[in-house]
Order: sequence, then C-alpha cells, then structure tokens
Amino acid sequence: MTIWSNRKSLVLAASILAVTGACTAFAHDPAQHVHAAASAKDAGPEAAYLAENDAAMNKMMADMEVEPTGDVDRDFVAMMTPHHQGAIDMALAVLKYGKNEQLKRIAQEIIVDQQQEIAAMKLAIGDPLPPSGAAPTQVAPENTPARSKPSQAMDPNMKM
Repeated sequence: MTIWSNRKSLVLAASILAVTGACTAFAHDPAQHVHAAASAKDAGPEAAYLAENDAAMNKMMADMEVEPTGDVDRDFVAMMTPHHQGAIDMALAVLKYGKNEQLKRIAQEIIVDQQQEIAAMKLAIGDPLPPSGAAPTQVAPENTPARSKPSQAMDPNMKM
C-alpha cells in the first residue's frame, strides 16, 4: 500500500469517527426531547408514552455519566445499572400504553431479564442486591383506573 492510500484511509477513518461522534451527541441531546413532555397532557396516550420514554432515556443518560473510580469493574456496573434500569423504565411505558400483546410480553421479559442482570452485576462486585419485588405484568396508565385483578383464590364451586 502506498503512503497516499494510508493517508486516505486515515482521513476516511477520522471523518467517520467525527460524524459518528456528532450523531451520537445529537441523538442524546435532552433538549431535542422536550416536545414530547410539553404536549403529553393534550395529545393522549401516544404523547404520554413518548414523554415517559423520553424521561427514561434522559434519566438513563444522565445516570450513566459516572465519575471513574479507578476500578473498571465497579465503573462498568455503575454505568450499566442505569442503562438496564432505562430499559426497564421504557418497557414499563410499553406495558402502560402499548396495544400489541406480543410486544407487551417482550417488555415483561425485558423487565425480568434486566432486573436479573442488575442483581448479577451487583453480586459480582460484592454490592448488596437491590430490593426485590415482583415484576409487573400489566401497568395501567396514571390517567385511567387500574383494571381489576382476578381473584387469586380458588372458587370452591369450581368443577374440576
């Protein structure tokens, strides 16, 4: 390969990295997401979903910016925990506002998987486990009454 080819390759690689970095910076600019929160009150479930999703993304991105400790493992867990929690929060928004049952089941799996991964990472570095709780299977939007849950007790008159 000639020197000219090496320089062209280097310039091309640097250009790609610069464009990628700029796109990444713009893709996570919280100022670009204000529109969803402002219109959520007026536009119904889609706007409410977008507002919750934007809030989850903004919180996740802010919480992932951690001060390095010098311990790669702890820094990894400190950044990945909010990343996984962001996925949980976004999945909860789908459970609240989504209509597609297959996607809602996937969202439920995401919640369980991400909770388990957070717990596994905390255990791996010797941190205490986060408080445990049942993963939601359905979440009612705040502006609608919660659906009544069927009774968990067995009906004594039920025929088997």
